[in-house]
Amino acid sequence: MPGPCARGPGVLPFSPSKGGVMLKLVLVVLALLVGSPAFADDYADAVRALNADGFSQKINAVEALAALGDGRAAVVLDAMAEGRLRATPDGALIVDQGGQTLDALTLSPTAPVEAQPLTVNNRLRGVLRAASARLGLMSPDPEIRRRAAQAAQATPDPTATDLLRRALAAETEPAIRALLQEAVAFADLAAPAPEQRLAAIKALEDSSDPKARGALRRVLDTETDASVKAAAEEAVRAMDLRLTLISIGANVFQGLSLGSVLLLAAIGLAVTFGVMGVINMAHGEMIMLGAYTTFVVQEVFRALLPPAFEGFYLVVAVPVAFVVTFLVGVVLERSVIRFLYGRPLETMLATWGLSLILQQVVRTLFGASNREVSNPAWMTGGLDLAGGFTLTYNRLVIIVFCFAVLAALAALLRWSRFGLFMRAVTQNRSMASAMGIPTGRVDAATFGLGSGIAGIAGVALSQIGNVSPNLGQGYIVDSFMVVVFGGVGSLWGTLVGALSLGLVNKLLEPYAGAMLGKILVLVFIILFIQKRPRGLFALKGRMVDQ
Repeated sequence: MPGPCARGPGVLPFSPSKGGVMLKLVLVVLALLVGSPAFADDYADAVRALNADGFSQKINAVEALAALGDGRAAVVLDAMAEGRLRATPDGALIVDQGGQTLDALTLSPTAPVEAQPLTVNNRLRGVLRAASARLGLMSPDPEIRRRAAQAAQATPDPTATDLLRRALAAETEPAIRALLQEAVAFADLAAPAPEQRLAAIKALEDSSDPKARGALRRVLDTETDASVKAAAEEAVRAMDLRLTLISIGANVFQGLSLGSVLLLAAIGLAVTFGVMGVINMAHGEMIMLGAYTTFVVQEVFRALLPPAFEGFYLVVAVPVAFVVTFLVGVVLERSVIRFLYGRPLETMLATWGLSLILQQVVRTLFGASNREVSNPAWMTGGLDLAGGFTLTYNRLVIIVFCFAVLAALAALLRWSRFGLFMRAVTQNRSMASAMGIPTGRVDAATFGLGSGIAGIAGVALSQIGNVSPNLGQGYIVDSFMVVVFGGVGSLWGTLVGALSLGLVNKLLEPYAGAMLGKILVLVFIILFIQKRPRGLFALKGRMVDQ
């Protein structure tokens, strides 16, 4: 009786352990040949199969590897897509990663050897990217999982539903769970069973994501089941109403944001034009000087202080910009403008010439190209609400800041000694002079105050736009419209005028376009001034009396 190891002629030795390995290899080869990754359930075998001869076999190997849900595979697939996965002469696979050579099976460092990159075509590269994105769902890094969930949401794949469900069951971050739930629902919209499609529609009907609305609209175009189509129509109607309300809210916020910018730009003009009666065409250049002062303060912080203090440059830039533009305003008033009081046309021409001089000085010092002023870390980002509506931190800070500046100016004019002198000179210059008020110094300080506030506006504008020699030109016309519409010399009128024009502009833009909206606003102001020449809030002052 032959023993267990006995064999006849021509029979290879076979043991259970060797037989298991052979069977597994046969299954992997069969899986690659028939185009199904279902049998490639071993990580090492699936990685080795990436070195197949044909692209179709490599694609099958990629799908098999992705189906395992092993987070290590993402490194291998990324390396293959980027040409960093190489094969040695004996068939082993290695990964070039950050100057190191890693074994593709264990991702542990290994000695560098001669190897050739695996050949990848465009189709295979796309499959690699998609598979790598799905594998990111299992990453321990929440940011990688979030990006992978967003990618799965953007490109729904019904074949990846099981992986998405596993990732959803294991996910603990609420924001990522919400993304995964929508991704599963997007994939289920193409499911063969009507019950699954109905459940997906129910899951998406409360969403405010425009992508969900687009997915439901596609269901309406292709769906044949009457109940599923009716549910999709009802969900789209509810979503349209919700997105319309969100759009109105977003436009209101944008209008408040634009109004706050106009308010900052116009407050200084309300002092120089509304109170002093000076048509200051160089007001925009004061805004520009404030923005460039912010740039200089930022560069000083970067050059002299540690990076941890760089975010505080903006706090220092506000008073520095005020002082710089205040002094420039005083110099202009003492050297040019004080000789032109009572002659508005000559004042306008003189300040227009001064604006050209200031622009050329800035071009000479800083160049004609834009200068970069970055937002501090505490002003970067925003609050994500619904339907793509985001309250950006820089806009929120500017809105709060402009109201703080307005309140400070109102308090200065109402309760300070300087404010009392300025109001007295405005109402009756001769009587104020007879009472011993130094009218010349009050004029200089008033013009400097208006210029200083314009400089502060430049600090704010540097956080939401480009800093260039032409920065102020975009706000000078709007600032005059705000002051004239609100009422010459009235801070409350400036506030109401700025917010009104900002809201009307943004509410008109979706229907009339940006340019036509501005034209309509200008026509309205012209007609309004015909009926109320002194604006919404008329005050007595030097310009009114003359």
